Amino acid sequence: MSGPVFLGAADMAGTEVLLRVVDTLADAFGDLSAGRTSSPPRTVVPHGDGRELLAATSVWERHGVGSVKITTLTPDNPDRGLPLIHGVVALTDLDTGRITALLDGAELTAVRTGAVAALATRLCAPEDAADLAVLGAGVQARAMVRAMCAVRPVRTVRVFSRTRERTERFARWAREASEERLRVTVCDTAEEAVTDAALICTTTSTAGRTPLVEAGWVTPGAHLNVIGGTHEAALEVDPALLADALVVVEERAAARAEAGEVRAALAAGLTAPGALRELGELVGAAAVADARTSVFRSVGLAIEDTAAAAALLAAAGR
Repeated sequence: MSGPVFLGAADMAGTEVLLRVVDTLADAFGDLSAGRTSSPPRTVVPHGDGRELLAATSVWERHGVGSVKITTLTPDNPDRGLPLIHGVVALTDLDTGRITALLDGAELTAVRTGAVAALATRLCAPEDAADLAVLGAGVQARAMVRAMCAVRPVRTVRVFSRTRERTERFARWAREASEERLRVTVCDTAEEAVTDAALICTTTSTAGRTPLVEAGWVTPGAHLNVIGGTHEAALEVDPALLADALVVVEERAAARAEAGEVRAALAAGLTAPGALRELGELVGAAAVADARTSVFRSVGLAIEDTAAAAALLAAAGR
């Protein structure tokens, strides 16, 4: 009997593979919101200043798969030239109990995070959204550029991060990866990056409670994918944005527990739990996008890793 296959970055690359993950995640979120599956909370073990060891497990019964993911979060790593996240995912066959695949956890996290944001963008953002702003210049920022370009006709990218050298390197990568299709601008401030952008993606490792994006900077009708922050009190965007926006989350309970902007907006009375829309509720809806600003606040769920791993294994034909 053959052992598990290993899937690395090369096996997870490409727009076709990404879109396959997006479609699979849509199916998984539909099951999650309908109560046909669940996504247990992660186990988080802090150790040191902002460092965490995380373990996440879930099963997707209807598709006969489960996964266990072990990851580490080390905020100092980008300054060392190392990825913020390291990890591994084991995919299992629920019928036989066999481990069918081992996947690079950091790469899978980037792919599935980009795919979840792509799904939210596909559901909520204007179809002609072409101007993208990115805060952050790491692995997740690259995943956001790939994802946004896969679902919207992005032509311009404005990027800001706190380290100019890394930001310039990111800009060169974006131009080369798109074969110069994208016009990429390095900005001096977050405000300069997000002003007039139709799509805004925040991908920072901030631990602060002062928002990086003020509500007044955001053009009405823009779509935001908020995926960064290192703990449940961290704020990437102004909670005031949530007062009048279409606010989308993966799961209400998870967002209320882990999403800094959602927690702050609820505490201030800017929104109510019932106003939060789950991705699974929007999948298959006749019309979702409207004239309002939309904010997708992601915290990452274990079921996303399971569904993404299954999609990537199928895409690899193994």
